Amino acid sequence: MASSQEEVTLLGATGSPFVCRVHIALKLKGVQYKYVEENLRNKSELLLKSNPVHKKIPVFIHNEKSIAESLVIVEYIDETWKNNPILPSDPYQRALARFWSKFIDDKVFGASWKAVFTADEKEREKNVEEAIDALQFLENEIKDKKFFGGEEIGLVDIAAVYIAFWVPMVQEIAGLELFTSDKFPKLHNWSQEFLNHPIVKESLPPRDPVFAFFKGRYEILFTSK
Repeated sequence: MASSQEEVTLLGATGSPFVCRVHIALKLKGVQYKYVEENLRNKSELLLKSNPVHKKIPVFIHNEKSIAESLVIVEYIDETWKNNPILPSDPYQRALARFWSKFIDDKVFGASWKAVFTADEKEREKNVEEAIDALQFLENEIKDKKFFGGEEIGLVDIAAVYIAFWVPMVQEIAGLELFTSDKFPKLHNWSQEFLNHPIVKESLPPRDPVFAFFKGRYEILFTSK
């Protein structure tokens, strides 16, 4: 638990899966923190000062020291507050967790996002295929485990919140079938278990306004095509 002397602040935006990762990690650890909602069209001085390299959210500020990049932040939280470990203690398992978390960002996020929010049809089809191929690797990896971390939520589960919550939304908006129970039964079972975890439920943004926001972006993209 964070002591009363510690200052913990998270700069974010409600619809961001990357910010949601940090919310989950902090709540798993029981850390008290201040959340500051950023207007990404008019970024605050605090955000620009705290993340001058990328000027993006999330930014985590602990005792006036700022850290950027969601997976880096989650690891920092895990190393700072030792209760309810997020990464495994075994070095090999820890390396695997980092590998699959990076895989989600490198292979799943980009392809699934472009499969929806790309105007060019051939490019969309290419990204649909890439997203499905990437999800198959995760289907094979989860096997019959409750979570990627075993019986408890770990780094890969937190990284994969985008798959569990955001992918079903954006595929519904675009009328795609990227992530379904038929294609990926084990991964789908994991997603339901994960989304129903009390900490995750508390950390997720409200679905309807997030859905409306991304549907608006999708409609603008194809109206202006």
